[in-house]
Amino acid sequence: MKSREVRVRRVLLGQGAPPPVTPPEAEGFDLVAVEEPLEIRVEGVPTAITMRTPGDDLDLAAGFLLTEGVIDGPDDIRALATVAENTVDVRLSEGVPAARARSADRAMYATSSCGICGKASIDRLRRHFDGVDGWMPEAHVLAGLSDALRAGQGAFRSTGGLHGAALFDATGALHDLREDVGRHNAVDKVLGARLRADTLDFTGLGLLVSSRAGFEIVQKALLARVPLVVTLGAPTSLAVEVAGAAGLTLIGWLRADRWTVYAG
Repeated sequence: MKSREVRVRRVLLGQGAPPPVTPPEAEGFDLVAVEEPLEIRVEGVPTAITMRTPGDDLDLAAGFLLTEGVIDGPDDIRALATVAENTVDVRLSEGVPAARARSADRAMYATSSCGICGKASIDRLRRHFDGVDGWMPEAHVLAGLSDALRAGQGAFRSTGGLHGAALFDATGALHDLREDVGRHNAVDKVLGARLRADTLDFTGLGLLVSSRAGFEIVQKALLARVPLVVTLGAPTSLAVEVAGAAGLTLIGWLRADRWTVYAG
């Protein structure tokens, strides 16, 4: 369930006149985005808690472990299941290197506004990353992406409170669109869906995100080896720096009639 109905009071101010001392109110209901914790366990050990919108939880767990450098691909997961309400357990394959398995054996916490940020994330990125070959879509493809993303975000239209993420190809077609209250969760859900389908080849694909391009979005793209990131919002300095050094094409401020290329 991505949205929930809550009782509200709407305050209505008259147009063209000073607001009354006690403005009129109207009782009613509104739909809000659902935000609940998800505990991700590895081998039964609590490893991460992320605040997310329920739905596609197995994709989220798989994508999270991929973009945190714990796993490299689908062969690293032996089993993945929902074991309790708001709880997913991941069993790693015997061939997963011990160093990466140990990196999952620590408690981590992620809010809905940020992934696992900070120096540890940057260090993990440097250890696991060896560059990508960025590419540039044709102008008519970029011009249609924002409308296509909004058209696919049914929960956003009803709540106004969910980010969207999707993969797109050179024709502008969207693949694996996911929504979540956290932009990094939406990205993990998209990448996790591809991992679980055993299709981690992102050649000729780009990642489209409704949010700004913070470091954690670029980090996740690079660890999954996605060569292009396009966002509707602005990038941060670290996102631009890391994308440029890695060969990733980074485009921000996407609109139907304009966009800005920051790297690539």
